[in-house]
Amino acid sequence: MASKAKVKAKKEGDVFDFIWENLKSLLIAIVLAVIIKTSIVEAYKIPSASMEDTLLIGDFLIANKFIYGAPLPLVDWRLPSIRTPKPGDVVIFKWPGDGVTNYIKRCVAVEGQKVEIINKVLYVDGKEFPLPPHAKFTDPDIQPRGPNNGNSRDNWGPYVVPKDYYFMMGDNRDNSYDSRFWGPVHKSLILGEAMFIHWSWEPDNNSPAVTAADPLSVPRLFLYNTVHFPERVRWNRLLTAIH
Repeated sequence: MASKAKVKAKKEGDVFDFIWENLKSLLIAIVLAVIIKTSIVEAYKIPSASMEDTLLIGDFLIANKFIYGAPLPLVDWRLPSIRTPKPGDVVIFKWPGDGVTNYIKRCVAVEGQKVEIINKVLYVDGKEFPLPPHAKFTDPDIQPRGPNNGNSRDNWGPYVVPKDYYFMMGDNRDNSYDSRFWGPVHKSLILGEAMFIHWSWEPDNNSPAVTAADPLSVPRLFLYNTVHFPERVRWNRLLTAIH
């Protein structure tokens, strides 16, 4: 009887050890995933046209969060940065308006630099800022200054960026809600630098809608996307670096 009890106890111990080892592996994997997502790299989707034609609606990108000193989860600390954002970087950050919504824009000026826009032309420290290769203007009209020489979309500043702040603008200059309208971005809101596009999906207004009232809407959408998959993927954008 004693030997049977020992065998039974051993089997129960083996089962417990098996469960515990797998549970530990799962917990370690979860912790590593959280660390990677919050502190090293993270995926983002482009929802608007403000960075066209550098980034298009339906682009999915990977951002380097480590380079600027990523925030650590659950604590108000940041990892040491490799460098700070510089003019020309495409940066992901929390919108200053609510500190929650993710935005992506191009950094055009850093603390101490003077920003001025004259008839759509951007000047930083008195020199014309090079227009990014895929940036664009879509409105031929130039918005004049407002009352009392107030700022407008196309005539803005001069303005010196405060300490610890960054001035952000979209590459789609005539259709971007950016620092011209809501001010510079504090360094505490910076999340990371956009690195490359890992997936790009052409929006399709004809795709079937998914509704809770129609249980067949999900398989219908799946079938539609399967059939139209080759034509919706922007193959030429996959794994392209973001500049």
